[in-house]
Amino acid sequence: MKNRILAIIVIATAIITSCSNSDGDYTPKPPAFYRITMPEKDYKLYDTNILPFTFEYPEYSNIKVKRNDKDIKYFDIIFPQFNGTVFVSYKQLGGKRTVASEVDTAHQLVSIHYNMASGVHEQSYSDDINRIYANTYTLKGKSIASTYQFWATDSTNHFIRGAFYVNSNPNYDSLQPVYEFIQKDIVHFIETLKWK
Repeated sequence: MKNRILAIIVIATAIITSCSNSDGDYTPKPPAFYRITMPEKDYKLYDTNILPFTFEYPEYSNIKVKRNDKDIKYFDIIFPQFNGTVFVSYKQLGGKRTVASEVDTAHQLVSIHYNMASGVHEQSYSDDINRIYANTYTLKGKSIASTYQFWATDSTNHFIRGAFYVNSNPNYDSLQPVYEFIQKDIVHFIETLKWK
Protein backbone atom coordinates (compact mmCIF):
# COMPACT_ATOMS: atom_id res chain seq x y z
CA MET A 1 0.00 0.00 0.00
CA LYS A 2 2.85 2.37 0.92
CA ASN A 3 4.46 1.59 -2.45
CA ARG A 4 1.27 2.56 -4.30
CA ILE A 5 0.95 5.88 -2.47
CA LEU A 6 4.63 6.59 -3.07
CA ALA A 7 4.23 5.75 -6.79
CA ILE A 8 1.22 8.08 -7.09
CA ILE A 9 3.13 10.91 -5.39
CA VAL A 10 6.13 10.42 -7.68
CA ILE A 11 3.95 10.38 -10.83
CA ALA A 12 1.97 13.45 -9.71
CA THR A 13 5.20 15.31 -8.94
CA ALA A 14 6.64 14.37 -12.34
CA ILE A 15 3.51 15.60 -14.12
CA ILE A 16 3.43 18.89 -12.24
CA THR A 17 7.15 19.44 -12.77
CA SER A 18 6.99 18.68 -16.50
CA CYS A 19 4.02 21.00 -17.01
CA SER A 20 5.50 23.97 -15.19
CA ASN A 21 7.71 26.54 -16.85
CA SER A 22 11.05 27.17 -15.15
CA ASP A 23 10.65 30.94 -15.71
CA GLY A 24 7.14 30.93 -14.28
CA ASP A 25 5.88 32.80 -17.35
CA TYR A 26 2.93 31.51 -19.33
CA THR A 27 1.87 33.04 -22.61
CA PRO A 28 -1.58 32.02 -23.83
CA LYS A 29 -1.87 31.35 -27.55
CA PRO A 30 -4.39 33.43 -29.51
CA PRO A 31 -7.32 31.63 -31.11
CA ALA A 32 -6.48 30.30 -34.56
CA PHE A 33 -8.53 30.21 -37.73
CA TYR A 34 -8.80 27.49 -40.35
CA ARG A 35 -6.46 27.79 -43.28
CA ILE A 36 -8.43 28.65 -46.41
CA THR A 37 -6.95 27.47 -49.71
CA MET A 38 -7.84 29.75 -52.60
CA PRO A 39 -8.28 28.27 -56.09
CA GLU A 40 -6.49 29.62 -59.14
CA LYS A 41 -8.27 32.53 -60.82
CA ASP A 42 -9.84 31.31 -64.05
CA TYR A 43 -12.93 32.71 -65.76
CA LYS A 44 -15.46 31.70 -68.39
CA LEU A 45 -18.00 33.68 -70.38
CA TYR A 46 -21.66 33.65 -69.36
CA ASP A 47 -23.83 34.36 -72.40
CA THR A 48 -27.49 33.40 -72.34
CA ASN A 49 -30.69 34.62 -73.99
CA ILE A 50 -32.16 35.17 -70.52
CA LEU A 51 -29.92 38.17 -69.77
CA PRO A 52 -29.39 41.21 -72.02
CA PHE A 53 -25.68 41.27 -71.19
CA THR A 54 -22.65 38.99 -71.00
CA PHE A 55 -19.93 38.75 -68.37
CA GLU A 56 -17.14 36.50 -67.16
CA TYR A 57 -17.49 34.55 -63.94
CA PRO A 58 -15.08 32.28 -62.03
CA GLU A 59 -14.72 28.60 -62.94
CA TYR A 60 -15.11 27.73 -59.24
CA SER A 61 -18.60 29.29 -59.04
CA ASN A 62 -22.06 28.37 -60.32
CA ILE A 63 -24.84 30.55 -61.69
CA LYS A 64 -28.46 29.98 -60.75
CA VAL A 65 -31.23 32.04 -62.37
CA LYS A 66 -33.99 32.52 -59.79
CA ARG A 67 -36.51 34.71 -61.57
CA ASN A 68 -36.87 35.63 -65.21
CA ASP A 69 -39.52 38.27 -65.84
CA LYS A 70 -39.64 40.47 -68.90
CA ASP A 71 -37.85 43.46 -67.37
CA ILE A 72 -36.60 42.10 -64.00
CA LYS A 73 -34.26 39.16 -63.55
CA TYR A 74 -32.64 37.71 -60.44
CA PHE A 75 -29.68 35.34 -60.42
CA ASP A 76 -27.02 34.16 -57.98
CA ILE A 77 -23.32 33.59 -58.44
CA ILE A 78 -22.69 30.83 -55.91
CA PHE A 79 -19.25 30.03 -54.44
CA PRO A 80 -19.72 26.56 -52.87
CA GLN A 81 -16.13 26.32 -51.59
CA PHE A 82 -16.60 29.50 -49.53
CA ASN A 83 -20.29 29.03 -48.69
CA GLY A 84 -20.95 32.46 -50.20
CA THR A 85 -23.24 33.99 -52.81
CA VAL A 86 -23.37 37.16 -54.88
CA PHE A 87 -27.06 38.01 -55.21
CA VAL A 88 -27.59 39.90 -58.48
CA SER A 89 -30.66 41.65 -59.83
CA TYR A 90 -31.15 43.14 -63.27
CA LYS A 91 -33.78 45.75 -64.10
CA GLN A 92 -34.62 47.23 -67.45
CA LEU A 93 -34.88 51.01 -67.13
CA GLY A 94 -37.88 52.92 -68.39
CA GLY A 95 -40.95 54.76 -67.11
CA LYS A 96 -40.69 55.35 -63.36
CA ARG A 97 -37.63 53.11 -63.17
CA THR A 98 -34.83 55.60 -63.82
CA VAL A 99 -31.09 55.48 -63.17
CA ALA A 100 -31.51 58.03 -60.37
CA SER A 101 -34.22 56.02 -58.60
CA GLU A 102 -32.26 52.74 -58.89
CA VAL A 103 -29.01 54.34 -57.68
CA ASP A 104 -30.94 55.82 -54.75
CA THR A 105 -32.36 52.37 -53.90
CA ALA A 106 -28.85 50.85 -54.13
CA HIS A 107 -27.51 53.53 -51.73
CA GLN A 108 -30.35 52.82 -49.29
CA LEU A 109 -29.62 49.07 -49.34
CA VAL A 110 -25.92 49.71 -48.65
CA SER A 111 -26.75 52.18 -45.86
CA ILE A 112 -28.62 49.44 -43.96
CA HIS A 113 -25.15 48.08 -43.05
CA TYR A 114 -23.66 51.44 -41.97
CA ASN A 115 -24.54 50.99 -38.27
CA MET A 116 -22.39 47.85 -38.08
CA ALA A 117 -19.60 49.12 -40.35
CA SER A 118 -16.34 50.51 -39.06
CA GLY A 119 -15.58 51.85 -42.51
CA VAL A 120 -17.01 52.13 -46.03
CA HIS A 121 -14.95 52.57 -49.17
CA GLU A 122 -16.78 53.62 -52.33
CA GLN A 123 -15.12 53.15 -55.73
CA SER A 124 -16.42 54.36 -59.11
CA TYR A 125 -15.80 52.68 -62.47
CA SER A 126 -16.35 54.22 -65.88
CA ASP A 127 -15.93 52.60 -69.31
CA ASP A 128 -17.26 54.96 -71.99
CA ILE A 129 -16.45 52.56 -74.85
CA ASN A 130 -18.68 49.75 -73.47
CA ARG A 131 -21.04 52.17 -71.63
CA ILE A 132 -20.37 50.63 -68.21
CA TYR A 133 -20.74 52.97 -65.23
CA ALA A 134 -20.49 51.33 -61.83
CA ASN A 135 -19.94 51.85 -58.13
CA THR A 136 -18.63 49.37 -55.59
CA TYR A 137 -18.92 49.57 -51.81
CA THR A 138 -16.47 47.78 -49.52
CA LEU A 139 -17.79 47.61 -45.95
CA LYS A 140 -15.53 46.70 -43.04
CA GLY A 141 -16.47 45.67 -39.53
CA LYS A 142 -16.75 42.66 -37.27
CA SER A 143 -20.49 42.12 -37.72
CA ILE A 144 -21.05 43.09 -41.36
CA ALA A 145 -23.39 40.72 -43.17
CA SER A 146 -22.53 41.96 -46.67
CA THR A 147 -18.97 43.20 -47.10
CA TYR A 148 -19.19 44.08 -50.78
CA GLN A 149 -22.00 45.57 -52.86
CA PHE A 150 -22.13 47.12 -56.29
CA TRP A 151 -24.29 48.51 -59.05
CA ALA A 152 -23.63 48.91 -62.79
CA THR A 153 -25.57 50.63 -65.56
CA ASP A 154 -25.35 51.95 -69.11
CA SER A 155 -27.27 55.02 -67.80
CA THR A 156 -30.18 54.58 -70.24
CA ASN A 157 -31.57 51.02 -70.48
CA HIS A 158 -29.93 48.64 -67.99
CA PHE A 159 -29.31 48.52 -64.24
CA ILE A 160 -27.59 45.73 -62.28
CA ARG A 161 -27.22 45.56 -58.51
CA GLY A 162 -25.35 42.94 -56.51
CA ALA A 163 -24.43 42.07 -52.93
CA PHE A 164 -22.02 39.45 -51.61
CA TYR A 165 -22.94 37.41 -48.52
CA VAL A 166 -21.16 34.55 -46.75
CA ASN A 167 -23.57 32.01 -45.22
CA SER A 168 -22.02 31.96 -41.74
CA ASN A 169 -21.72 34.15 -38.68
CA PRO A 170 -19.81 37.26 -39.73
CA ASN A 171 -16.22 37.33 -38.50
CA TYR A 172 -14.26 39.84 -40.53
CA ASP A 173 -10.85 38.75 -39.22
CA SER A 174 -11.18 35.09 -40.16
CA LEU A 175 -13.08 35.64 -43.42
CA GLN A 176 -11.12 38.63 -44.72
CA PRO A 177 -9.08 36.52 -47.21
CA VAL A 178 -12.35 35.18 -48.67
CA TYR A 179 -13.88 38.68 -48.87
CA GLU A 180 -10.85 40.05 -50.70
CA PHE A 181 -10.69 37.03 -53.03
CA ILE A 182 -14.38 37.32 -54.06
CA GLN A 183 -14.18 41.13 -54.37
CA LYS A 184 -11.63 40.64 -57.17
CA ASP A 185 -14.10 38.32 -58.91
CA ILE A 186 -16.86 40.93 -58.65
CA VAL A 187 -14.57 43.61 -60.07
CA HIS A 188 -13.78 41.19 -62.92
CA PHE A 189 -17.55 40.74 -63.45
CA ILE A 190 -17.91 44.55 -63.82
CA GLU A 191 -14.85 44.93 -66.05
CA THR A 192 -16.02 42.19 -68.46
CA LEU A 193 -19.67 43.28 -68.54
CA LYS A 194 -21.01 43.93 -72.08
CA TRP A 195 -24.55 44.93 -73.04
CA LYS A 196 -26.22 43.11 -75.94
